[in-house]
Amino acid sequence: MNPILNRNLFFVKEHVGMFKAANNYDILDPNNQEMIMTCREEKLGFFTKILRFTDYKRMTPFDVEIKTADGDKVLTVKRGVSIFLSTVEVFDENDELVGKFEQKFFSIGGKFDVLGKNDNVLCKLKGKWTSWDFKFVSEDTEFAHVSKKWSGLGKELFTSADNYMLNIDEKVPENNPLRLLILAAVMCIDMVLKE
Repeated sequence: MNPILNRNLFFVKEHVGMFKAANNYDILDPNNQEMIMTCREEKLGFFTKILRFTDYKRMTPFDVEIKTADGDKVLTVKRGVSIFLSTVEVFDENDELVGKFEQKFFSIGGKFDVLGKNDNVLCKLKGKWTSWDFKFVSEDTEFAHVSKKWSGLGKELFTSADNYMLNIDEKVPENNPLRLLILAAVMCIDMVLKE
């Protein structure tokens, strides 16, 4: 696992674009705004691009890679075509399965089970339907929190770009695969629930 994942704070900035098909983000250090990782969807097929501009956008597949600023792969997030519920797979830098996210049926605001590679539930991702506020929890323990950072009225009205702050709790040990899954889930929240 890349040591960059041992940080606790990440600022995720979506690329601005009125007519964009691909999901692209920069991941910054919130203390100095230095770019530490990139998240790009480079393998976007022709038909997927077309469907991204329709009401079927939430059903389209995605294959997103997160890399360090130097270009080293950190993780990959993939989903096939989704009709009702999403199952998203997360792979490490060696393309080995680390875990999955399974969307819960009839969840208000959005809810995912975060699963390990053996399909064991590690925690749940729960959100509020009234805001962009999500928590990674297991019973009474909170592992991480994601909140939307407002980017200004002009950007909010005329683009689909959003900014997010991810705060991973110090209770999550360094080099724990849960850190990789939490970072990957931030991308899934946006692409599966909020688009």
